[in-house]
Amino acid sequence: MDTRNLATRYDLPEMSWDAVRTRLDAGFAVGPDSDGPDRHTCWLTTTNADGSPHVNALGAVWGEGCFWFVTGLATRRGRNLTRDPRCAMAVSVREFDLVVEGVAERVEDPEVVARTAHRYASEEGWPCEVDASGVALTAPFSAPSAGGPPWHLFRLDARAAHAVGAVEPGGATRWRF
Repeated sequence: MDTRNLATRYDLPEMSWDAVRTRLDAGFAVGPDSDGPDRHTCWLTTTNADGSPHVNALGAVWGEGCFWFVTGLATRRGRNLTRDPRCAMAVSVREFDLVVEGVAERVEDPEVVARTAHRYASEEGWPCEVDASGVALTAPFSAPSAGGPPWHLFRLDARAAHAVGAVEPGGATRWRF
């Protein structure tokens, strides 16, 4: 991993990727009546066919060292990811703002899909379950931007990330993996 301190101009320390991962491993609540901000804190950026960016909020989860998210394949983000899997995920937590850049891979391993459905249901309160195909999710509801079911699971494999510290001592750091 290549680490670059982006805040040397202000004599701020380099941020630790291990500390960022540890904070993400602790979870980040986003839903109403949670300890989160009562709004989405994750945004996914994909690339439209004309090269312009497409950004929207979504309910991503962190686990096993990466971000996971779902979408309908007929949505704009689903079509964009099918055509060009390069994307970026942004998340804001109390300690930092983070952008992870990489490649989203559609996951069709039934065990992984089931494990992620359980994570969404138990940790995020979204009552999803694996559908009859065994490789996608269904639920009574989802975010309007996700399209209708089935929702397909994607894993974002990070190629690079950068964070800006939001609490003392602050900082800004970029990592290339």
